[in-house]
Amino acid sequence: MAPTDRRRPYLRIAEDIRRDIASGRYAMGEQLPVARELSERYGVAMMTIGNALAVLREEGLIETRQGAGSFVIRTPEGEMPTPADEHSEEFRILSEQLREIRQHMEKLTVRLDELDARTRSEQ
Repeated sequence: MAPTDRRRPYLRIAEDIRRDIASGRYAMGEQLPVARELSERYGVAMMTIGNALAVLREEGLIETRQGAGSFVIRTPEGEMPTPADEHSEEFRILSEQLREIRQHMEKLTVRLDELDARTRSEQ
């Protein structure tokens, strides 16, 4: 994180973790370091880490399970990590299918939001 970056610390930390997820440092299903470890790594309060993780949760990149930690559930938009050479063709195909499913789900979410808005305006 550049010292000239004037964004709030939690936003810079969220961006840093987002980059780590996009690069494959933290893979799908993998647990992120615990908040205490992140707090020490970045030299910030636990609340700041909590805010950074909340940003990533809101973006749908991670989920936090009570007593278990935070886990990667998807990669940032359009930044699917490239499978390493040792992965099989099956892995590549599954990755593409997951990408297509995610795009379809996003379209459905938009449609549901439109229907919800229309329903509320009719009431």
